[in-house]
Parts: sequence; structure tokens; C-alpha cells
Amino acid sequence: MIRHAPWQAPPYDFAIGLRTIPEEAWLEGGAAEAGRKTALLNTEPDCVWGEIPCSQAGQSEVLSLVEAATGRKGDPSLRPLWAAGLLCADDLCLMEKTDGAWRLTAASLCSPTFFTVAEALGKSLDDLHGPVPAFAQRFLPRVARMFDALSPGPVLERSNWTVTASGEAYLPASAPVRASLQDVPLDQAGERLFLRVERQTLRKLPQTGAVLFTIRAWRNPLNALKDDPVRLAAFAAAWRGASDDFRAYKGLASYDVLVEAFLARQ
Repeated sequence: MIRHAPWQAPPYDFAIGLRTIPEEAWLEGGAAEAGRKTALLNTEPDCVWGEIPCSQAGQSEVLSLVEAATGRKGDPSLRPLWAAGLLCADDLCLMEKTDGAWRLTAASLCSPTFFTVAEALGKSLDDLHGPVPAFAQRFLPRVARMFDALSPGPVLERSNWTVTASGEAYLPASAPVRASLQDVPLDQAGERLFLRVERQTLRKLPQTGAVLFTIRAWRNPLNALKDDPVRLAAFAAAWRGASDDFRAYKGLASYDVLVEAFLARQ
């Protein structure tokens, strides 16, 4: 089942698209994936985990929130944010304001879409979103003001989407995924290509004033659209109507032939 379908709502371009959700809807449940996350920490430590010293208080506050939401206790021998990440399926990114800018100060990131903690730790909102076309001009002032104005209590949610040639949760780099496209036959595009949706939330922490950013990556093969004509039609419209900047940033051109082959078969 496709849980989130952000491509259904135009415009087909970059958008902040935040909405307030009830606190009880903050974490969407499902398997905590502690085993998978621990294995990644053992094999890819710098890619999936990182912290800077000033983040300890914020990490502990996140752990308390996640423990309350899941009804489970984290391992006290682990770093607090990592312990919190083992209790839920979401990735957890702690943002704190230092030197006048919101920066990533700790992260448990085991389902990335083409980035790693090593690449992101310590970076500001501007630096983190540098690859997004015109982010500094179009969105940065609004996002920074939103981070400043966010009050404890409300939980904000947004989602974004792309298509990948892998259904794996852990995708730290795009090149190997796109290279695999040459091995996908046209008549297998529906089962070999995946809709990848990141469901993200933001909430201000009441004690430290830090902001917790969560990421949950949902994956479905394109074939999941076959039984939902409304979402299939919306996907076709979004794929063909996406802005040039959006298509370039997401690398959609690499998938055009296969996606159009899938759509033609429907």
C-alpha cells in the first residue's frame, strides 16, 4: 500500500508544504529496525551516525520524547540520539542554532536518500540544501524564520518523492543506483523501479530549544500504482509536468524511458 503520495498535489516543483499534525501521529510506527541500524553502525559508522559535543542536552531530550511516544526505554549505554533511533523506524536529525545559524549537531541516519552524516554534520540549513536549485533565494529566509518561530508542542509534517532503481532503505549515493538502470528491461520497469517517499516531521524541543527533524523513507514499486487509477494518473501528470529544476535535481531524465514504458503498459 502506498501510504503517502506527495506527487498528487501540484505544483510539480520544490515546495516546503508543511502542515500541522496531532502529536500522536508524530511517529508512524512499524518495525523499529534496530537490528538493521546496528549492523549499519558496525559497517558504515561515519555514514549513519555523528554528533558534535554541544548536542548532548538536545539528544537526551529527543530520547525522552521517543521513549514517551513508543512506550519503550532506550539503552542507557548508548549515545542518547542513537538510542532513540533504535526505538523507532525514523531517522533522527538534531538541529541547533549556533553562531546565528541552524546547524545539524547530531544525526542517526540509516535510510538516507543520497547523503550521509559525514557529509552533513555541522552544516547549516543553507549548506545542507545547497544542491537544491535556488534554495537560498526561494526558501532559506522562510525556513530559517520558521525554525526560529516554531514553538514547543506543534508537530509539522511534509513529504517529498522521487523514483529510484532500488527498493533498499539505505541509499547513501546516487551513482550506483542510476548505473543499475541499464540492467532493467523495459517490461520490468514496474517491478524494478521504486517510488521513494520521504515523510518528514519537525518539532521544537521545549527544554533546549533545538529542533528535531525526522525522516521516514517509504518505498513501493511502480506496480503499486496499477491498482489505484487516481494515483496513477496523478503520477503521470507529475512526472511529465515536473519543473526543469526539479527534474534535474532528482535526476529524473535517467528514468524517463523506463517510466514511460511503464506508463504505456497501463
